[in-house]
Parts: sequence; structure tokens; C-alpha cells
Amino acid sequence: PQLQAVRWPDCEYGSHSWELVVTVDHQHEEVQKEFLLRVTGDLHIGGVMLKLVEQIKISQDWSDYALWWEQKKCWLLKTHWTLDKCGVQADAKLFFTTQHKMLRLRLPNMKTVRLKVSFSSMVFKAVSDICKILNIRRSEELSLLKQSEDTLKKKKKKDKNSKEPVTEDILNLCNSPVSSGLSGSPGLYSKTMTPVYDPISGTPASSTITWFSDSPLTEQNCSILAFSHPNCSPETLAEMYQPRTLADKAKLNAGWLDSSRSLMEQGILEDDQLLLRFKYYTFFDLNPKYDAVRINQIYEQARWAILLEEIDCTEEEMLIFAALQYHVSKLSLSSEAQDFTCESEVDEVEAALSNLEVTLEGGNASNILEDITDIPKLADNLRLVRPRKLSLKAIKPYWFVFKDTSVSYFKNKESAQGEPIEKINLKGCEIVPDVNVAAKKFGIKLLIPVADGMNEVYLRCDNETQYARWMAACVLASKGKTMADSSYHPEVHKILSFLKMKNWTMSPQAVSDPESIDMKPECFVSLRYTKKYKSKQVRLAARILEAHQNVSQMTLVEAKLRFIQAWQSLPEFGLSYYIVRFKGSKKDDVLGVSYNRLIRIDIATGDPITTWRFSNMKQWNVNWEIRQVAIEFDQNVSIAFTCLSADCKIIHEYIGGYIFLSTRSKDQNETLDEDLFHKLTGGQE
Repeated sequence: PQLQAVRWPDCEYGSHSWELVVTVDHQHEEVQKEFLLRVTGDLHIGGVMLKLVEQIKISQDWSDYALWWEQKKCWLLKTHWTLDKCGVQADAKLFFTTQHKMLRLRLPNMKTVRLKVSFSSMVFKAVSDICKILNIRRSEELSLLKQSEDTLKKKKKKDKNSKEPVTEDILNLCNSPVSSGLSGSPGLYSKTMTPVYDPISGTPASSTITWFSDSPLTEQNCSILAFSHPNCSPETLAEMYQPRTLADKAKLNAGWLDSSRSLMEQGILEDDQLLLRFKYYTFFDLNPKYDAVRINQIYEQARWAILLEEIDCTEEEMLIFAALQYHVSKLSLSSEAQDFTCESEVDEVEAALSNLEVTLEGGNASNILEDITDIPKLADNLRLVRPRKLSLKAIKPYWFVFKDTSVSYFKNKESAQGEPIEKINLKGCEIVPDVNVAAKKFGIKLLIPVADGMNEVYLRCDNETQYARWMAACVLASKGKTMADSSYHPEVHKILSFLKMKNWTMSPQAVSDPESIDMKPECFVSLRYTKKYKSKQVRLAARILEAHQNVSQMTLVEAKLRFIQAWQSLPEFGLSYYIVRFKGSKKDDVLGVSYNRLIRIDIATGDPITTWRFSNMKQWNVNWEIRQVAIEFDQNVSIAFTCLSADCKIIHEYIGGYIFLSTRSKDQNETLDEDLFHKLTGGQE
């Protein structure tokens, strides 16, 4: 048969050109949205965008626009790459859309801010930009969390029953310079570390606001973020999601976004709501002079964790937290009524707070010589308690000696020259306070890892001072540090100041205080304690006021820092939970991830089974095909598990993130090695 002649398109295109459909995301209703471009495989992305803008014929600033490839869920940001190199063919659906879009962020203090965020940058970078707008230093400690369906269900049920629509109070920061894609202004965030707050009250210092007049954070907005606002009602508290079990707590951590991918890649849409939260519980260089917003947001995150029982505490501790909250709310209300422009007392306040700052950081003891020449040890009479199955606890006095990272005990002081009855190396142990100040009980619970789990040993001290010294030594030893470490004395001081807050006595003056009448005690404690005191509300108010006497002299910032400190001293502080299945195991376990260790926890009882320290870790990686995390430790110890309550990438990133944060130092001038972060957290997927 005769061949039919084929008519090729005009010569200018050549035979290898093809048509590409691009949808343009613009606001002009009279102009079409879909455009057909004739392209060749060797045309680069920048050339496609240029052709497109010429065809659209709308004169506007297109600089924030980029191409988004819908099917592949990726941005085409490398403008010098050709279509062939990107793998774009005729079936590709491309969107030409803005990189910066509106996002609603719920902050730790439950305020919602609405601002423009880059949907094309990696989340790590986007969070850094958000923190600059909000004036929060150390953005690497925060991340974005998507609320899980379970935590939202409870709210939705309540909303259906309510007659009035809920109007949320949103702080709009949409005109911010960072929002519009410019990095011109640092917001209220000063790289030169000029104080932007009145250090006494924690309010923005008026005179400095004028330096940043192009920032979206006006003086009033800024105080919204730096101030703690009146407590919520018990009804509101009851409506919020409260984790009851370890499995519930694991749900809270399932929604962390991947720091190495953009918002758009993770299915986040314009005007969605995300939570901005402190993800890593290592607060570096907390400084009242520059960190009014940051300290307040950490305080608020701690406050809600305690009110919603995301972390457990004893009744005695709950009353201290209530007293500090009551004090903060009282001072916040009185501070808001005044205009703070006073800067005269900066030096005295700096001096007063420097001690507290040292304590929060783990301290820099000045007497280094003493550390070098003296190898400290503790020796004292303590009582030992070993819980025995099916029998009563046996409590016996022994002579204890603490040296390096080990504790040894002897029958008595005289026999201390010989062999000890037992020597316990505390490196890698869990150290849990077992204290009730009112009952004069000062115990230290040691959970010692053994092949098939944890052995429990209790030490009983006679008084506060003895307890503080031994507890501090145990805590340091569990991290592999000795008492020669500069953080030992600040640790003792921290423990003593916390005990002092717990040690209050009933005072007739406190109960007859007229303030107790208009105090709503149920706003300051979790629902469990509200129910416990249900029939005796007056008693709860009186007890909070008794505890308040110990903290009533504190300044606003000091009270918030004390609250954070007390939170940090709870046994479960800083643990993020995940449900996992260990390799070779037939049942699920809970994995607790902390800043320095991983803990395997029995899902039914909540008891720790084994602890692994990051300091003993040789390497960790992920088998992406079976989504299994494998970790190798010293002494040929290796573990592997799959994560059931979240993506394994989240746990992998948590471990790498904590290791990254441990590399920070004061002399870094606040610049972060972003590449190192992604190397440690990314996982080569």
C-alpha cells in the first residue's frame, strides 16, 4: 500500500515539541486560568515560567510564584533544570502558584495567629521564619504539629451541641515583611541581641518598638504573645482532649510534620490550622532579657501539659503549679494596667536573675580550679529499700558511698574500707524522685537496667539537704557525669528551691484572705484534682493560697521560670511517646523519646523496661522498605522496631534532632548548621 504523507507542525517547533498544560493561580476573574504552552524537553523551568507570564498578559509581581507538580507532589524550584531533567512530560499537571500562603497557627498559649508562610521551603526553614516574625529565639526547638483526628473529635462533638457559632480570636499578622516573601526586617527579633523587652515586667520596652516600625508585631500584639492571659473556665478545660493512657499520649505525637519537606508536599492547604509547639525539650540559653515571648510560650506549654494531664504529678506538686499560675495571672492582670517604660533597674534585675539563668542552663560554676583538684564523693547513712514480690518492703540502714558514677553500700562506716555489699553503677539508670515534703519522705527511686528489664532500688534520705545532694549526684551519674561537673551545685540548688516551694504550713491569715473569695481554684488544677476537692472547693482555694505564700514575692518572669523549672523536675518531663513493636516481640510496647535517652515502657503498667542512652549510640538508620528503625549501641547492643502510632520518620527525626541540639554552643552567634540538621534527621529515603 502507498504510504500517506504526514504533515508536521511548523518548522519553528521541530518534531520533538509538545504541549504542556499549566493552571495559573491568580485572582483576576476575567482572565483564563488554564494555559497551553508548546515546549521542548530541553527548555528549562525558568524558560517555562517566562513563556507563561508572557501569555498571561497580566502586569503584576510574579516573583513569589513557582511551579508545583500536582501528581508528583513536588515544587520545581531549580529554575536552571530542563523539563527532561525534572522528568516532566506531556501528561504533567503543573500549577503556577505563590510560594507564600496564609496559615493559621495555634501557639502554646492557645492564641491563634494568622500569617504568611513559605509553602515551598522545608518546614525547618519555614519554622525559623515564623519564629522571627513572632520574636521567638532558638527556632530549632519548635516545630509544626497537625492535630490528630482523635483529639479533634471531642471538640467537634461539643461544637454540635452549642447553639452559638464559636468565633475564634485570631491575631492577624498578614502584612508582615517576612510574610510577603521579603527577609528585610527581623520583626521584633534582634540579631545584635539588643534587649527588646523591659526585663522587669517582661513587657515590650516602648522605646525599642520604633527601631522595628515595619514589623507586624506592634506593641499591643507583642504583649499578647509575651503575656499570660486569664485562665480558662473549667467547662473549657473539660472540652479539651485529655490523654488518659500511654496510648492516648502517643496520639499527641503522631502529627509532627517532616522537617525536611515543605508544607505543600505534606498536604497542608492555604489557611489550614497547625499547632506551633516546642518539640524538643532542651531550652538553650533561656534569657529573661531577650526571651519574653519564648519564656511565656514555654510556660504556657508546660501549664497546659499539667492542666490536661499530659504529664503526671503528685497532689503536692499540683498545688505548687496552681500557686505559681495564680501568682502569674495576678501579676499579669496588674501589669497590663500599667505602662512600662522603666529601664533603670535593669542591672539589679539582671544580677538577681543570673543565678536563675545558670540553674536553668545547667550552670557554669566559677570555681573551676576546685573542680580539677578535688574529686568529690558523698558518704552518709541512708536507708535502702528493695521491693520484694509477695512480701513487705525490707528497709535497712547502710553506710553509702557515692564516687564517680557509682554508689556502693556497706554494713557500717567502719567496714567501708573493705568490699561493699553491692556496687551499683548508675550510668544509664532512670532516677525518679519519691518525695512527700509534708510527710517528711525524701526518697530516690533507682531503676537499674538488667537483661530482662529494670531492677528497682529505693534510697531513703533523712532531710532536704541530704536528699538534694544525693539526688543531684544520682541524676548526673545517670547521664555519665561525676560530681566534679560544673552543673552539680546548680542541680543541688534547683532541687532545694523546689523542695522549699513544696514546704508550706497552714496559715490562718491565708485562709481568711479576702482574695480567696474571688479565686477560682478549679482553673489552676487538672480535672482530677477538681473532682477530688468537689465537695470542698474552699479547701482547695485555701491550699493554693497556702502554697502561694512561698512564691508571692517573685517577679512575673521569675515565677514563669520557676514554673518551667518545676515542670522540668517531674520524672516524666520531656518524654514523647510512641507505640512500637520491637523486632522479635509478640506484643506492642511504648517507646519514650527524651533528650538523652530512649525508654522501652510496658504499655499495660507504664513501667520502664529498658533504657538506652544516646551517649552510647554508635549509629541509627531506617530500612524504608519495611519502615523499621534500627539502632546500634556500644557493647554489641542493637535494637530494631517498627512504629505503629506514627510514621517511623518522626521517631528517626526526633533522635537526630536531639543529637543535633546537643551540638549547640554559646559562641555560635545563633546561626544554625541547617545542613547538619538535615543530615542527622533526614534519613536517606
